[in-house]
Amino acid sequence: MGKGAISVGAVAVLMLAAGCKAAEIDTDGGRPSASATGGGDGKPGASAPATPPPDPTPDRTDPSRAPDPSEPAEPSRPAEPPKTLMARGAHGGQVRELQARLRQVAWLHENPTATYGPATAGAVEGFQGKRGLPRTGDVDTVTWQRLLAMTDEPTRFELYSGGGIPPAKPDPRCLTGRVLCIAKSSRTLTWMIDGKAVSTMDVRFGAQYTPTREGTFEVYWKSREHVSTLYDAAMPYALFFSGGQAVHYSSDFAATGYSGASHGCVNVRDHEKIVKLFDEVRTGDKVVVYK
Repeated sequence: MGKGAISVGAVAVLMLAAGCKAAEIDTDGGRPSASATGGGDGKPGASAPATPPPDPTPDRTDPSRAPDPSEPAEPSRPAEPPKTLMARGAHGGQVRELQARLRQVAWLHENPTATYGPATAGAVEGFQGKRGLPRTGDVDTVTWQRLLAMTDEPTRFELYSGGGIPPAKPDPRCLTGRVLCIAKSSRTLTWMIDGKAVSTMDVRFGAQYTPTREGTFEVYWKSREHVSTLYDAAMPYALFFSGGQAVHYSSDFAATGYSGASHGCVNVRDHEKIVKLFDEVRTGDKVVVYK
């Protein structure tokens, strides 16, 4: 044997004598495995459990949900236009309320008629333009809400400032005979014969300090071309029923409506109706004035 062989053999003998175990050498030049070297105290160790490899980072992108760049994006839906509530040609109570509210804010100067005509459309268009809304002349939900916020609930007399207010229920005293049935609550005079209405007309009454008296009276004098000596005012077609108070035609009422008042008389503004009434009423016919 040569020296090299003897040296290796000697080393092997010495290691066995010292209780050592020959280590297996990783042919790839790495460190020996734990199963081969045993524990750190020289005793054989148990094989270390294999550490599982870490999970790969999950891919949170679902290919089935990913947008296809070749397809155009879905366009967003445009906002729905406001709903139209009233327009030209409409007729009814809501139109009358619209007209009364437009009068409150001085956009309409005509009396409510409950018909949506050119004057109403022009007033709506002006109201819309002043507030930066589309000038359509039709009332949509946005226009209506703006108008409601700026105005008050119209009174019955505002709704019927031009006349045509439904008469109040007749007082029981009006249901027999020939009666001028005058209701303050509805500002109407109804000419009744035996409980049936012959004609109805708008009326206005005295002011706060010259009120029209209430009660049951009778026509005691008729004067076709009467002129008041107290107020130097014309009182045509006068039907006197209580002192100086009479039912008569008023040109001022016809011109200004309910913005004025009488000195206690019952004013009628419809000339044609008062002329006919004057011809039909007789001296002695009953007059009932009630709330």
